[in-house]
Amino acid sequence: MDNSGIDIWKGSNNKNSINGILCTIDLHKKDSEIKIMIDCTQDEKNKILDFHNENNMYAILIDRE
Repeated sequence: MDNSGIDIWKGSNNKNSINGILCTIDLHKKDSEIKIMIDCTQDEKNKILDFHNENNMYAILIDRE
């Protein structure tokens, strides 16, 4: 929605596959976005999810692993 493309989080695995998607809402900016996770470990996914669930933002993780 912010007209800047889709955000991608690249993790430390080397499988070259999408293994998670975040649906985010920013209440301050009144904005929603989809963010793609590529090659993220479960720990990295949890850290990214925690990051997006702070400061008037909310995220839902759709896990593909």
